[in-house]
Amino acid sequence: MSHISGKETKPEIMVRKFLFVNGFRFRKNVKDLPGKPDIVLPKYKTVIFIHGCFWHGHTCKRGALPETNIDFWKTKIGGNTERDKKNITELQNQGWKVIVIWQCEIRNVELQNERLSKLLLEIK
Repeated sequence: MSHISGKETKPEIMVRKFLFVNGFRFRKNVKDLPGKPDIVLPKYKTVIFIHGCFWHGHTCKRGALPETNIDFWKTKIGGNTERDKKNITELQNQGWKVIVIWQCEIRNVELQNERLSKLLLEIK
C-alpha cells in the first residue's frame, strides 16, 4: 500500500484542468490545512477533496470491501472515513467551504459533465 499515490491521480488532474479552463486559480495539496486538501481555492475560501470510492468508504459499487481479510479492510477504511470527518469539521470551523467529489461521480462520462457543472455552482 505504500506505493499507492495519494496525489496527481487522474480524477484530480481532470478536475484541476476543468477549473483552470474556467478561470479558477488554485493551490494543490496544501500541507498547512487539515487533511491536505487536493485543491484549495483561497479566493473563494473553498477546498476540494477528490476521494477514491474504495479508500474513503463510498456507498457505490466501487466502494465495496474485498471479501478477503475483511477485518483489516473494515478497520482501514473506517479509520479513513473517521479522519475525513474530523478534517472536514476542522476546516469548516476555520471558515472553509468543503466540497467532496467522489471518483465515481467523474469517472462516468455522462455524470462527469453534470458533476463538474454543479461544482462551478458550489464554488461561487
